[in-house]
Amino acid sequence: MLERRKALRHRTFKGASIEFRGGAIDCTVRNLSEKGATLDVASPVGIPDRFHLHIKGDPARKCHLIWRKELRIGIEFDESSDLKS
Repeated sequence: MLERRKALRHRTFKGASIEFRGGAIDCTVRNLSEKGATLDVASPVGIPDRFHLHIKGDPARKCHLIWRKELRIGIEFDESSDLKS
């Protein structure tokens, strides 16, 4: 099978939230790398193509959607994605 990821991902199980337009959706980070992540969501419906991901204990990061499949989505972090509060 061809590996298309840009960076090695590590399995994890961290609480996070997808934040956009003043709202937020809870999610779980299932794997994580310096370039992106895979997230479990209750439903991918309504999640925009670009949003901020806030992993509990870390600063929020700008990211964009790469793929959607059932209750899982793949994201890539944008360049300079750490947000300054």
